[in-house]
Amino acid sequence: MPALTGRIDAPANTYAEVLRTPGAWKFYLAAAPARIGIAMTGLGIVWLVHGSTGSYAAAGSVTGGFAVAEAVAGPQVARLIDRFGQTRMLPVTLLAHAAAVALLIVLTLSGAPLAALIAAGVLAGGALPQVSAQTGARWSHALRDTPLLATAFALESLSVGVAFMVGPVLIGLVSSSTGPATGSTLAASLLLAGGFLLAAQRGTAPPPTARGGHSSSKRLLHKRFVGLVGTNIGIGLFFGSMQVSVTAFAVSRGTPGLAGPLYSITSLVSLFAGLLYGARRWRTAPETQFVVAFVWLSLSCLPLIAAHGPLMTAVALALPGLAIAPFQTLSAVLTESTVDSAVLTQAFTWLNSGGAAGIALGSAFAGWVVDGHRTQYGFAVALGAALTATTMAVAVKLSGT
Repeated sequence: MPALTGRIDAPANTYAEVLRTPGAWKFYLAAAPARIGIAMTGLGIVWLVHGSTGSYAAAGSVTGGFAVAEAVAGPQVARLIDRFGQTRMLPVTLLAHAAAVALLIVLTLSGAPLAALIAAGVLAGGALPQVSAQTGARWSHALRDTPLLATAFALESLSVGVAFMVGPVLIGLVSSSTGPATGSTLAASLLLAGGFLLAAQRGTAPPPTARGGHSSSKRLLHKRFVGLVGTNIGIGLFFGSMQVSVTAFAVSRGTPGLAGPLYSITSLVSLFAGLLYGARRWRTAPETQFVVAFVWLSLSCLPLIAAHGPLMTAVALALPGLAIAPFQTLSAVLTESTVDSAVLTQAFTWLNSGGAAGIALGSAFAGWVVDGHRTQYGFAVALGAALTATTMAVAVKLSGT
């Protein structure tokens, strides 16, 4: 993104400097297994249900119930975490989630009705701990009002990106080589291990805000934060439509095996861009960077619409990756500077919920479009999603603080 590269200072804010913050490396590494477990959970449910029932429709229904429950209940659970503290609430949510996953495994393997499986999936999604939101709140508590905070958020984004690359590969290897329940068991075990290790890091946890929590929650209705949620819905629409469109492109050419490698190109470029972005101190205002990132995302969709061969498509898929990681970091930075610290975990969780809702809608709409038209129309849906997110980003910039 050339508009951002000409106005930087020397890379004084390094990742090593962030991790030298007292207690930082302990909670950062403690959360690593939990991040991978979360990245494995949804796909693990697909393997579990399909492997036992032979039905993708059933697997999709249970996974859909899980995702909807996570999006709806996540902010409510985060509200309790903000109010009573991570060290008290995180173990409770971990145990509730593990119990729900165990119930889902038992019901699936025993041949229970689909309605029962969906109900168990809803319970598992509703109790899923939002680990990244909680580590983000810890970074804010430790580095608030310092230039290192943006680098810390970039490090967090990088870790989530790695987890969502490692997790699906791991769940595929484990579930395909053993039984259908092994992947879900491993995912829950990693989440439990990392979650309890994180909860044990009491010294870096933000203090609970039992008093005044209700009044401070009104800060979440600030128009700037609403705009940030809107951009996350837009980026979710983009991701959802891209998943369907890339898969449809590969299948239409008779090479379905290319779908995974092609889609991973955007993620790989995003990881590289995020690594470089977080190592620099940018002098341009975050609001301006936010808009530039989305303008680039919109422009990067144009080559996808024009591409026809696998090579051209692969090159075109690399371009959006340059905007993804900076967007994720800037979204966290702007949220932290907008909302009250007493509701920060809720705020981060609302961003995640917005993204999840957007992915669900984007996948459904792009699938409907691709079924009736050429695969390039799916990429046109991604462009529309990017333009929608760009509009919201401009609104965030104009809203002020």
